[in-house]
Amino acid sequence: MGIVAGLDSSPDFTRIVVCDTDTGAVLRQGYAPHPVDAPEGGGGRPSDVDPQAWLLSLGEAAGGGLLEGVQAIGVSAQQNALIPLDAQGGTVRPALVGSDKRAQVAAADLIDALGGREAWAQAVGCVPQAGQPVTKLRWLAKNEPENARRTALLLQAHDWLVWQLLGRPVRRTTDRGGASGTGYWSAATGAYRPDLVELALGHQAILPEVIGPADAAGTTPEGLLISTGTGETMAAAFGLGIGLGDAVVSLGASGSVMAVHPEALADQSGMITSLADATGMHLPVVTTLNAVRALRGTAELLGLQDLEGLSELAMKSTPGAHGLVLLPYLEGERTPNLPHTAGTLAGLRRESMKPEHLARAAFEGMLCGLADALDVLRGRGVEVRRVFLLGPAAELPAVQAAAPSLFGAQVVVPQPADYAAIGAARQAAWALGVSQGTLDPRTPPAWQGPAAQVLEPGEDLAVGQAVRQQFTSVREQTHPGAFGS
Repeated sequence: MGIVAGLDSSPDFTRIVVCDTDTGAVLRQGYAPHPVDAPEGGGGRPSDVDPQAWLLSLGEAAGGGLLEGVQAIGVSAQQNALIPLDAQGGTVRPALVGSDKRAQVAAADLIDALGGREAWAQAVGCVPQAGQPVTKLRWLAKNEPENARRTALLLQAHDWLVWQLLGRPVRRTTDRGGASGTGYWSAATGAYRPDLVELALGHQAILPEVIGPADAAGTTPEGLLISTGTGETMAAAFGLGIGLGDAVVSLGASGSVMAVHPEALADQSGMITSLADATGMHLPVVTTLNAVRALRGTAELLGLQDLEGLSELAMKSTPGAHGLVLLPYLEGERTPNLPHTAGTLAGLRRESMKPEHLARAAFEGMLCGLADALDVLRGRGVEVRRVFLLGPAAELPAVQAAAPSLFGAQVVVPQPADYAAIGAARQAAWALGVSQGTLDPRTPPAWQGPAAQVLEPGEDLAVGQAVRQQFTSVREQTHPGAFGS
């Protein structure tokens, strides 16, 4: 019987929810954008951000007595934001945030330096990408050697925010979820690889202590308990309440598929990134470079104003789009690993050359690409009984009509909510309950699940499998052995 707060510091804003500790019901909420200037020349997000901006927006979001009566706070924050600190705890330079295109060469350098993709997958469960902290360290060493030399301590966004809320204590902490995305901590062994920090940065650095999912990072001078915190992906999964047998498919410009699994998966191909979740389990993730961007491109090609119009048009076609197949690899692709390829439109016949069939092929192509990513996880023994579908595009009728049969599973479309902030609040309630002796450190509080639409494949399952087979045939013809088959 109490209240807790969850704070989500995303790339653009801070959102805070105040929840009932027993049920998870959201009682109050606050919001504030980060006071961050757009990059020069316009377009995109800045790659360098002064972390003080996160504190300023946090203060604004918590205004008006929002946190009154709150007993504990959980922190979720954007992943891949690296804050290099000097020996006194001052920031050496602005935080390196986001998927930093500047670091692409550094990622390739690191892969070679350790002996290839397989060596990295074995070491830490993931192959360096441009956004990861380990890659940013290599970029720093090559491009800002003086800043690299001054770097004595490494924190990520949620680590830094927790540390600030606690008054910058000597002890600095992180969680398994956040640590698993760094590229220098292994979810399989539960240990740091300081040699990889040295390989990237050129010298050792102090790393935060990894504490358990239900542990408290500390208590503020005012007596507020602060839980361990975690990355946005892990917090959202925890807020959704997913467990074994559940997968989450996120429909952004690019796509991601993740699932809860009892063990870490080392993947030599590098298609699976082996993350840890916020409960003590594992969260293998497979990403695709192309999801909603394939829909947007098709809408533009057909002269449509929005995705709702594309969906409406697609619904005038039938499953299989009269034999039209779109391989949606418009930006190259990561799953399968085809970095330099382009998209392919196959099956053009006179009867298939209609706008509605192209619209349908775009939706089926996007979903088949994500189903391929799901199959990468299934192929490694990950059980998938339910698929949670996230993102605004999940609401489109054409997505909802095709997804259950193409994924071969029940599809759950949760109502839009601040799941990362809710997950952070749930973590705070867990840490509070453990500290009071009312909750088990192995069992998180049982909160109400999200309100959601539930869609079953039903009689369409065989039709969906035929559409998948049509897609797979074109993919294998165009890119033989892309999945090593």
